Amino acid sequence: MYPQSELNRLAVHKVALRRRIAFRRVACVESAACAARPLEWLDRALALWRRFAPFAAIAAVPLGFIVTRSPLPRHKLLGALVRWGPLVIGAVRGVGSAMKKRRASARE
Repeated sequence: MYPQSELNRLAVHKVALRRRIAFRRVACVESAACAARPLEWLDRALALWRRFAPFAAIAAVPLGFIVTRSPLPRHKLLGALVRWGPLVIGAVRGVGSAMKKRRASARE
């Protein structure tokens, strides 16, 4: 079989290789965690938006009226956007959803 000295050398090499693999595994986990931090923040922001989105759509109309009654003329555009924004976004989503359904039925 193999001489004892070669087996000992291979065992030492194996231990060193396992240590290197463990070190690189830890480094990869740290790098992945660092890279995922912005995605985690984005995920939290989206979850927060989804939680408050129904209330934001309801509050947009009165806010639009308040902004349009402001004495400053530059807020007229902002007021119109805030007032009509939810309606326009809903219409765009509806058209997009209809187009998806139309494409899906055309593929079948």
